[in-house]
Amino acid sequence: MDSATAASLESLHPDAFGWSLHCCGGDAGRAEDVLQNAYLKVAAERVRFDGRSAFKTWWFGVIRLTALEEHRRARFRESLLGKLLASFTEEHHPSLSRQLERDEQAAQLRAALEKLPARQAETLHLVFYQDLTLNEASQVMRVSLGSVRQHYERGKARLRELLQTSPGHE
Repeated sequence: MDSATAASLESLHPDAFGWSLHCCGGDAGRAEDVLQNAYLKVAAERVRFDGRSAFKTWWFGVIRLTALEEHRRARFRESLLGKLLASFTEEHHPSLSRQLERDEQAAQLRAALEKLPARQAETLHLVFYQDLTLNEASQVMRVSLGSVRQHYERGKARLRELLQTSPGHE
């Protein structure tokens, strides 16, 4: 990043934080994270000012898009699929209380999967655990793609219901 860009960013910082705060619905912690990630994009030269607009307009656009990206990531992490993937792909060593909570959640998930019809459970297993596409799952199961899609959608809906009504669900 050149010194002119750095100076422009520094002069716009108070306004940029205000804009970030607005983009994050007033959540100061998220606004700080978004602004930091926007600065990192500029520092790593993943975004560049090309002069087609005013610098402030460009910078506020970068902040807005960064906030939208962060919002999408947060929604994904909160989604059922995100929770399932996070519980099976987390790479750090959790605390004992977190491990116990995860063990309980895994038991609830296994119990819910056992309540699904066989084709729905098989489809979800192939897609989520074996990382197959629906087309690949249809070939493995030797059924039509339309049938697999139906089992997949119905299985997700039923699994969501079962997990929401299971004991210990908050």
